[in-house]
Amino acid sequence: MIVAEDLTFRFPGAEDDILRGLSFAVAPGEVYGLLGPSGAGKSTTQRILMGLLGGYGGRAELFGVPVDRLGRALYERIGVSFELPSVYLRLTARENLALFAALYDRKTRDPLEVLALVDLADAADQRVEQFSKGMKMRLNLARSLLHDPDLLFLDEPTTGQDPARSRTTRDLIRGLKAAGKTVFMTTHNMVEAEEVCDHVGFLAGGRIPVTGTPQELKLRFGERRLEVGVSNDGQVDKLSFPMDGIGADQAFLGLLRSGRVVSLHSQDASLDDVFIHAVGGERR
Repeated sequence: MIVAEDLTFRFPGAEDDILRGLSFAVAPGEVYGLLGPSGAGKSTTQRILMGLLGGYGGRAELFGVPVDRLGRALYERIGVSFELPSVYLRLTARENLALFAALYDRKTRDPLEVLALVDLADAADQRVEQFSKGMKMRLNLARSLLHDPDLLFLDEPTTGQDPARSRTTRDLIRGLKAAGKTVFMTTHNMVEAEEVCDHVGFLAGGRIPVTGTPQELKLRFGERRLEVGVSNDGQVDKLSFPMDGIGADQAFLGLLRSGRVVSLHSQDASLDDVFIHAVGGERR
């Protein structure tokens, strides 16, 4: 669905390339997360793939066709939810979606149906200038779904949303995947990336030095140790044991028999840990 191969890009007047040989691929029906610090080039990469930024080197393809050959027809097949709200404040939510729907040649969905997907149906006839930032972001997301696109670009899709609304958005992304849609998203929220992404790539130094599924990355960068919480006179002591051979470790087995064990945790890395490992050199 998406192929980026050896992408390079330098902004006019800049001394260095922001993308320096970026390569990755996204399969149909996959949720792919591009992760990295602010300024690493995530939005630049998206803009190249969306046909909004030219002058790049390397190869960028959507649907098996070079992006620069797709022309305006590209926008009939992709949906975009930008990081910042891009809607008309003096119109209602319903009027905004009706206006944007009129721009497409293909059949579009009922605005109220799409608003319901992002939990805004009750605010359909409310002016957007009265919306909170989180509501505007959800309207952004609704706009990207209007024409039932094959591929969605979501830039920080849960910005400004409380935990409950963020969960609703994550459920929606999982629903899009279940419907066969492909989702390319950027986020700083590692919990979000772990929950919804099939594969993630960490962008650092203009490339992706670390990539894989969230689970395999957590295992790759974690430790094969088991942390044991043991009750001790009203406090909890933390002890650590190597995972290899733990079934024969007499000290560990003795703790289990003692009845004092209150918690067991494997020492997998979090995606936060992987993020720090992947981009640490760039930050320094």
